[in-house]
Amino acid sequence: MVRSGTGRWETGRWAAGGAVMALGALAYGLPSLATFRRLRTRVTPGLAGVGRPDHVALTFDDGPDPASTPRFLEVLDALEIRSTFFVLGGMLERAPGLAREMTEAGHELAVHGWDHRPMLLRGPASTYDQLARTRDLIAETTGRAPAYVRPPHGVLSAGVLAAARRLDLTPVLWTAWGRDWTATATPANVLATLAPDLRGGATVLLHDSDCTSAPGAWHSALGALPELAARCDDAGLCLGPLAEHGLRPVSR
Repeated sequence: MVRSGTGRWETGRWAAGGAVMALGALAYGLPSLATFRRLRTRVTPGLAGVGRPDHVALTFDDGPDPASTPRFLEVLDALEIRSTFFVLGGMLERAPGLAREMTEAGHELAVHGWDHRPMLLRGPASTYDQLARTRDLIAETTGRAPAYVRPPHGVLSAGVLAAARRLDLTPVLWTAWGRDWTATATPANVLATLAPDLRGGATVLLHDSDCTSAPGAWHSALGALPELAARCDDAGLCLGPLAEHGLRPVSR
């Protein structure tokens, strides 16, 4: 909420607020650039998530969400596929039982942050706190310490890299995504968006929650899973979690 006021103080406040909003927009937009994503895949393959040539890593962001994540667990179980879920601490805090169900089903939980605010808008101490709190809550809830971190929007900062090193977390972004968070996303266009980058060694990004997306957008990712699994199977690729992806070491 913005308080009302007059004079140069408010002008400065609005100017500062505009700068923060612009920075937030930039932070959100950067990972949307296909050239940036493909460049990082070539230059920093370990960070991008390039793994074994016979394997595709299936990852989800933004859960666990009681309204949608159980649906993903049902489909993944039917397909006999395990995956990696990058969870938000704030979501996990509200659904600890669901998180335990995820790990008991063989899925892997990893750190996404406590909330979804871009890390570029945080200082080093706040960044560390976000990641450490989420890491600790995952470990306390499931009995398993997470191994990976993916910051909100995939926007890395020096603070994220420093915190990851201190917390013994490996940063992993993605090489293929389905743009499944939009209001117009469907299973068909999610698959079409994934297709150019769906190859051995890929790390796929989808979302099991709409907490930061268009309402109900998760249905598009859910509906795409059977065909995604079939395409990987037809190509002789194993679809599974990051733990089985054979990631190259990331220099931190």
